[in-house]
Amino acid sequence: MKKDKALVVFSGGQDSTTCLFWAKERFGEVEAVTFNYNQRHKLEIECAQEIAKELGVKHHILDMSLLNQLAPNALTRDEIEVKDGEEGELPSTFVPGRNLLFLSFAGVLASQISAKHIITGVCETDFSGYPDCRDVFIKSLNVTLNLSMDQQFVIHTPLMWLNKAETWKLADELNALDYVREKTLTCYNGIPSDGCGECPACHLRRKGLEEYLQEKGEL
Repeated sequence: MKKDKALVVFSGGQDSTTCLFWAKERFGEVEAVTFNYNQRHKLEIECAQEIAKELGVKHHILDMSLLNQLAPNALTRDEIEVKDGEEGELPSTFVPGRNLLFLSFAGVLASQISAKHIITGVCETDFSGYPDCRDVFIKSLNVTLNLSMDQQFVIHTPLMWLNKAETWKLADELNALDYVREKTLTCYNGIPSDGCGECPACHLRRKGLEEYLQEKGEL
C-alpha cells in the first residue's frame, strides 16, 4: 500500500491523530480532512491544523455547519450539559448522523484527490454507545459509498477493536505516544493534552493511559 494515497478523517484528538501516524506509516501519500460543524471548541480545529502542519500533511477543512443546525447536542450547545447516557440513553455528546455525513463527504473528497483509502478512528470497544461507531455501520457505509460513486474505496478502522489502553499502545508502537499525549485535544471542555480530567472523554483517556503505563511498568 506504500504507493497508494489515503485520506484521514481528522479531528486533532487522540484517536484520529494515532490514525494519522498509522496512515503515514502505511501509505505513500496521506491527506487529512477536518469538519467544521460549529463545534463548541474552535480550538479543536486549530489543534488539527497545527498537527497536520507539523506532520507535513495536506489538510482540508470542510464546512458542515448545517449539522449544527440539525443536531443540537452538548458538543454544539453551551447550555447542554456534557453527561453520559443513563438507562440506555445515548450520551448528550452524541451528534446524530455525524459519522454518516463525515464519511460520505470524505468519500467525495477522496474521489476528487484520487485517494482510494479512507481512515477513521471510530471504535466499538470504547465507543460510548454511539451507533455510528460500530463496525457493522462502517462496513455498510463502505458498500454504499462504493455503489454511490462507482468507486472501490476501502474504509480502514485501525482502532475498531482496541480499548483505550491498546490505543495508547499503538501510538507508542508508532513512536508517537508523547506527541499524541501532548499535542492532541480530546477534552469535551476544550483543554488540550491531558485535558480537564473531569469530563467523560478525559476519564476514558486517562484510564487507558494509566492502564497502558502500568502494563509497561512505568506507573
